[in-house]
Amino acid sequence: MEWQDLLSDGYGQAHSSLKAVLEGLVQEDLDWQHKPDCNSIGWLAWHLVRQQDAAISWVTKDKQLWISEGWHEKFKRPADPFDYGTGQKPEQVADFKSPSVETVIGYSRAVKERTKKYIRTLVAADLDRTFKVPGFEPPPTVGSWLLNIMLDCVQHAGQAGYVRGLRTGMGWQKH
Repeated sequence: MEWQDLLSDGYGQAHSSLKAVLEGLVQEDLDWQHKPDCNSIGWLAWHLVRQQDAAISWVTKDKQLWISEGWHEKFKRPADPFDYGTGQKPEQVADFKSPSVETVIGYSRAVKERTKKYIRTLVAADLDRTFKVPGFEPPPTVGSWLLNIMLDCVQHAGQAGYVRGLRTGMGWQKH
């Protein structure tokens, strides 16, 4: 297995896990919060995909799909490249209303495919290249950035799965 395949597979697994968490949920499930200051499944799914979209656009210097493909409109959110949930107050998290499962999965699919396409353009030497990211000093390398973003996606997919378990109980996972 080549390193590009390994990274692509990792991103693919994170998004497959997210899709499994979302399947069969209704609006009430997506927006449910265990407590008023806890993240909902819909918020976690949005945040996972938004962060990946923003993070990949910083390294590629391309526009975020959030804006260029109009996903912000489908989520009824502003066309703000920094609207991805980091630093939100509990009231802002509680105000978030998720779009349909199909919309979230569609955005996830688009971001995953763009990420995989970018990974296929890289050569090993690219992984050691540094680049500027807002708020990161020293600047990260492409390799460390791609790994950290993938791990963040996996973590948020797991969190969404945990919240689903709180909401719907055991048995939703397909083995």
